[in-house]
Amino acid sequence: MSMPDPALLKTLVLAHLDVDSDSLRFSPVRTGKHNASFWVESKGSHFVLRIAPPDDAGFLFYERLMMRQEPALHALIGAKTTIPVAEIVAHDFSRALIDRDYLLMKALPGLPLSEAAASREMMNRSLHQVGQYLRQLHRLTADAQLGRHDYGYLGSHEPMSARQSWFEAFRVMWNLLIDDVVACGAYTLEEAASMRKLFDRLAEHFQHPVAPRLLHMDVWRQNILIDDRGNVTGLVDFDRALWGDIEIEFAVLDYCGISEPAFWQGYGQQRDQSPSALIRRQIYLLYEIQKYMPIQILRRNDPREAARYRQVSLSLASQLLEDFRT
Repeated sequence: MSMPDPALLKTLVLAHLDVDSDSLRFSPVRTGKHNASFWVESKGSHFVLRIAPPDDAGFLFYERLMMRQEPALHALIGAKTTIPVAEIVAHDFSRALIDRDYLLMKALPGLPLSEAAASREMMNRSLHQVGQYLRQLHRLTADAQLGRHDYGYLGSHEPMSARQSWFEAFRVMWNLLIDDVVACGAYTLEEAASMRKLFDRLAEHFQHPVAPRLLHMDVWRQNILIDDRGNVTGLVDFDRALWGDIEIEFAVLDYCGISEPAFWQGYGQQRDQSPSALIRRQIYLLYEIQKYMPIQILRRNDPREAARYRQVSLSLASQLLEDFRT
């Protein structure tokens, strides 16, 4: 989304903040690729205005209206953990002022880790603290916080119906994501069928008992804010959060380069290294990688990059089947 009419931005902000219209200043937030975000300044007060993409932007199944789960999540995390999460001061999902959802939050201090000139010492400090914060997040369960023993994407955007086991929830998630890959033209029906069969063949490894824990699912350097000493000042973008197996979070951290030794020292718990866990790790990695095909085709108009992700996905699936046979 290009910089919209400042008058529109003022209208959105003034609907919720009692500030002088002439004092408002806007500038685009350069990080983040899904929402359009803007710094909002008014007489020393700093906010972030986040505007969701239009409804026809092209989404993964769990991305549609996903901003709608953020207010409740931010309130929960702010109340139950010490994670530095932004306070959402207002949100409007009515579409009365603009044809998409938006929210307004207090700006957090710091720079994204992706933009900071961080030394190795600073990087280790940041990852150690991220580990500590994610351990807190993962202690929150749907049973205790929502009063329900359910798994999956449980937010108010409701991209799927809740399931009473992680196995059932992830099977639904896996198949819905493959539906998205087929819909954008990246998989043939035969390739999609082989991916569905892959999960079915490995299904026994996902029928282990796990609590429905709160997972961020998008922790990478752009979503970690730090100060000039490497202390974490914010974790942002909880809109992709789900409730389930912490191992799928770890697979995303692997892919994003976060699961370094410093992270694990901060997290304070070793991950499962059993043969079944290693199989799950590869499937969870595939879940993460396959999403980039619809993203590259539908939102970034880059079919060549989508083809690269397709080849990586098919190669990983083939290798996993080969390993499973042996």
